Amino acid sequence: MKNITFYFFLFCLPLLSCNENDSNVSGQTTTPPPNSASEWTIPINEVKDGGPGKDGIPSIDNPKFINVSQVNPALIGSDDLIIGIVIGDEAKAYPHVILDWHEIVNDKLNEDLVSISYCPLTGTAFGWKSRANGTTSTFGVSGLLYNTNLILYDRNTDSNWSQLKLECVNGTLINNKPKLVNVVETNWGTWNKLYPNTKVLSTDTGFSRTYGNYPYGDYKTNQDFFLFNATPTNNALPNKERIYAILDGDKSKVYQFSKFGKGNAFKDEFNGKNYLIVGDSNIISAFEVSSQFSSLNFEYSFNKTEGFFKDDEGNEWSIFGKAIDGPKKGQSLTVSRSVVSYWFAIAAFYPNPEIF
Repeated sequence: MKNITFYFFLFCLPLLSCNENDSNVSGQTTTPPPNSASEWTIPINEVKDGGPGKDGIPSIDNPKFINVSQVNPALIGSDDLIIGIVIGDEAKAYPHVILDWHEIVNDKLNEDLVSISYCPLTGTAFGWKSRANGTTSTFGVSGLLYNTNLILYDRNTDSNWSQLKLECVNGTLINNKPKLVNVVETNWGTWNKLYPNTKVLSTDTGFSRTYGNYPYGDYKTNQDFFLFNATPTNNALPNKERIYAILDGDKSKVYQFSKFGKGNAFKDEFNGKNYLIVGDSNIISAFEVSSQFSSLNFEYSFNKTEGFFKDDEGNEWSIFGKAIDGPKKGQSLTVSRSVVSYWFAIAAFYPNPEIF
């Protein structure tokens, strides 16, 4: 317990502007969170103070980007993870080595305002429209956690949003849900092959951080090292194994990267819906299969280009489910509600998930 508290204080120290109360950086103590007297949809006694305080981990609100040729391979290597997004003809990559220190990027792609959030403690990333209460809003890091997972707040209403529950859990907008924008998580080498003209989030953030130095020690690899508790627990898989999870209501189905090898595409059923799952050991995507596409047979076909899979009608599809060539060019599959995550987090937020 003392070691956990010490490490958390050590790693958060560069983020803290002024905090002399050691109890505020312990994952096992809870200080009254903001709006504690108002209604929460999650147990308030399980809402933890993460330590740095509100905006102590600063979001990036004016992101700058560089070209692929400007990427420093010593900072972002082929195996380093990124969050990738494509809107229209614009592709962007947000490296973990930067997101580990900021967790939220408020950005614009093809005039669409999007907030990218990444929680390093649960390994989960989402993109959603930068809107709250019907108007444009940026999001920030509240300094609070639920089940070890990031709680964001919107700067319009100061309402609190649980990232992995995908809903507002406290404040004026309680029970509201964000409008998701599809993102993928993969390594830089794979993304660079898919989208060689991608823009990459720059370390020129306006903040002084040791980008490339992971701030949480051996957290990613030590199966028993937790800064905060998440419940319920489930030992079906190693706690920190990165898995791909389809989310549907309060249920989830999990797919292990290790089972995709050099590439696979197959149809599967979950919670009364039919899905197409496509991926390899580095990247996975899933799509709901509507009647319009149910007769097609799909095959993994990634060959270092944007085309990631194909079907027996002659269509070539991107990792985001858009037909980029063939009779259905321009059409899109329905992207599933899904996320890459550490196993323990999915088991806590979606108890007893199915495992493929």
